[in-house]
Amino acid sequence: MNQKERINLAQWVAGLAIKKGANEAATAITRSRSVQVDIREQRLDIIRESTESSLSLQIFRDNKFSTHSTNNLNRAQLEKFVSDAVDATAYLSPDPYRRLPDPSLYPTNLNIDLGLVDRGHSAITPQFRIEKAMETEQFVRQKNGAAQLLSASAGFSDNELQGVRYHTNGFTGSWESTSYGLSASLSVLDGTARPAGSAFARTRFLNRLPSAETIAENAVSDTLRQLGQKPIQSGKYTMILENRVAGNILGRIFGPMSARNIYQRNSFLLDKINTQIGSPLLTIVDDPLIPGGLASRLFDGEGIKAVRRDLVKNGVLNSYLVDSYFGLKLGITPNGGSTSNVLVGQGTRNEEEIIATQERAILVTSFSGGNASVTTGDFSFGISGQYIENGKIVQPVNEMNIAGNLLSLWQQLVETGNDPFPFSPSQIPTLVFSDVVFSGL
Repeated sequence: MNQKERINLAQWVAGLAIKKGANEAATAITRSRSVQVDIREQRLDIIRESTESSLSLQIFRDNKFSTHSTNNLNRAQLEKFVSDAVDATAYLSPDPYRRLPDPSLYPTNLNIDLGLVDRGHSAITPQFRIEKAMETEQFVRQKNGAAQLLSASAGFSDNELQGVRYHTNGFTGSWESTSYGLSASLSVLDGTARPAGSAFARTRFLNRLPSAETIAENAVSDTLRQLGQKPIQSGKYTMILENRVAGNILGRIFGPMSARNIYQRNSFLLDKINTQIGSPLLTIVDDPLIPGGLASRLFDGEGIKAVRRDLVKNGVLNSYLVDSYFGLKLGITPNGGSTSNVLVGQGTRNEEEIIATQERAILVTSFSGGNASVTTGDFSFGISGQYIENGKIVQPVNEMNIAGNLLSLWQQLVETGNDPFPFSPSQIPTLVFSDVVFSGL
């Protein structure tokens, strides 16, 4: 089924729902194909290929709402599926805020090419996938050096996605994308400990993936720098968050930004629009229109036009993440209830340059468990990393903990790097925080 055929089917299903008694309807049809190849201990461990087509249907009937899904796209069987869906909706409780988004929120130009499709994807062969993963695993073994290797693995994956969306109040949209991933991991023996490290990259285009050798080198480096890990004395240290793990902290801000949590008064960002919630160095932009971006899109899951948003500007909260349902409840114009490509304001130095100027700091390279409260912002996380004195890495550390409050922590942001991690939808550079309490010995 091609995109035109999917649109025709989506229109037919939604139109049938109206005939059966719905006031409004929305239909989405998607097809995804993914392949995963894993090599472990120099042998093919997993080769998995899956292709799935699915249809989702939203019914709005007399202020009542329901959503339904099926993998059966046969029109004869879809007639009963739609009829049952409309009938079932009649038994639900009414909710006056359940409706399709206002058509004024839909995009007017859907002919923009965001560069999300690698046209050479269809030429990728099973042999290529296996060889790429095998090559990466071999490089891990070659670059491990003198450390006693316990296990090594590598993986190659690729995905293609097509989809369409149709609303009976005037929206028709489609999307298509490809992506590729390459990973490596290993564990080594260090006395009684077994440090494990990894590296991963995902891109839209095959030729933008790092080489197998680079991924292997990064995985080995991530592992070997953990040799001799131990906790150090508890106290206040400058905290440097490595760019590839900084999202573990930054991502905790988006749940409290959601209109759902704001409406339910379950957010530490309640009533904080136009309020300073962080250091003036904190700027967070959501940009869905980046060419080739891993989360780029012209519209969101409700068909609402995708636009660049300054969520936080110089520490000031500018916007919540507002979907159509809770936007109506709050009386706020919907702007999309989720993030896409997240960009964090950058400074002038990279991680290495930042480390060289630190008197006493801890570089956090991984998190192990913990949680953060959406309601209060209180957090506690286990961490591992590197202890720094006088601009030099002195020793690896682990079994330490950081705890505090996210609003206070973001006020302690004293520097952002110029080195965002390139293989994620979240383009976050190295982040530096002053006077963070670490619990260790």
